[in-house]
Amino acid sequence: MPTTDGGERPIGDLSRAKHVEMASEAAQPHPMRELAGGPIILFDAECVLCARNAQFVLAHDRRGRFRLASVQGEVGARLCREHGMDPRDPLSILLVDGERVRRDSDAVLAIYEGLGLPWRLAGVLRLVPAFVRDPLYLWVARNRYRWFGRRETCWLPAPEYRDRLL
Repeated sequence: MPTTDGGERPIGDLSRAKHVEMASEAAQPHPMRELAGGPIILFDAECVLCARNAQFVLAHDRRGRFRLASVQGEVGARLCREHGMDPRDPLSILLVDGERVRRDSDAVLAIYEGLGLPWRLAGVLRLVPAFVRDPLYLWVARNRYRWFGRRETCWLPAPEYRDRLL
């Protein structure tokens, strides 16, 4: 009779432990599953400025296009590492949209452009070259805790937005 694992049990004879293990594996997010639902904003939930920006995006994203992942969370930390950013020292915001990843001022502008009018008008700042925009962005990013504060705990969204937080 054929077996599932080298002769120990017949096919179809799953023990309760094996069934629970398989159910647990099915519940785990597939690495690409979170990429399929639309753009993901990776943000520092301990940063007051970053958390307020996340709240702003949730409140103004009428189409529910953007999802958020804290770099302090499991999904956000993994995506950060995959895209070359240390989640313990996030110096940038990342916007992951399928295979395309934007960072620094380009990510911020893409987010605001994606919110629709009037926020889309921020796209006019693309006339300023990235080599000028990005140093300004990084200067703010390096000083964000000092200027805006750091939370003792990570910010969590209101219940109506929880489905958009990875």
